[in-house]
Amino acid sequence: MTSLSPTSKIKVEVADHVARILIDNAARRNAFDYEMWRALPKIMRALDERDDARVIVLGAAQGLSFCSGADISEFSTLRATADGGRAYEEANLAAFDALAQAAKPTIAAIGGFCMGGGVGLAASCDLRIAREDSVFAIPAGRLGLGYPPKAMAYVTTALGAQTAMELFFTARRLSAREAFERGFVARLLPSEGFDEAITALAAMIAANAPLTLRAAKAAIRAAIRAPGAPTGEDCARLAAVCFDSADFEEGRAAFLGKREPKFSGR
Repeated sequence: MTSLSPTSKIKVEVADHVARILIDNAARRNAFDYEMWRALPKIMRALDERDDARVIVLGAAQGLSFCSGADISEFSTLRATADGGRAYEEANLAAFDALAQAAKPTIAAIGGFCMGGGVGLAASCDLRIAREDSVFAIPAGRLGLGYPPKAMAYVTTALGAQTAMELFFTARRLSAREAFERGFVARLLPSEGFDEAITALAAMIAANAPLTLRAAKAAIRAAIRAPGAPTGEDCARLAAVCFDSADFEEGRAAFLGKREPKFSGR
């Protein structure tokens, strides 16, 4: 457990301007339990406030699949009643919101199983990068679960309506290749060198101007009408901040001087 994580089942590391959130619940095949759902918003808030974390990567601890979904063992306890189910859903949604509405870019680094609530977590991230061995599914129809509208909105925005309907209606598994071809995954990479590729991508993003990344994320989410997207006025304000920043001056100076810029986020 680190000071950034209130649970031992989620590890947090920050280095070289990249924060890594590692799902580490091997005993439950990397399922997300209630404690973990409630912990993720706290972790995201802490990372959003840190100047040394410019990009946030959500992935699995070494040797584990990305996420096998919500912990089914809690279905007969915490989710056994309508009230309990609603409280659980609220914790799910808070986790999705925390990822989607973070000011900083988020990357889902997906390997192995990405099921149910794991698809929701991935869908809430800005970029989804998957290993070739990844498998996606939403087995709600075989469990008798009902997804709340906002959670469905996250999944549908990322998957597209037709793929979302197919996955929910059939509960079948979608291969990594299919997920890539349907646009749910931005990049499909071999297992060998996957972690290094994620590190390189995160470093590339972290090297860019933080205020620009923040403004771009907000504007793109507004353009696609993502759940909880900022207003046009908010997007315009974030873009205006860029032009008044020291980083804008640094970017112009670096371009004219033919050197790499060094951004401060100010």
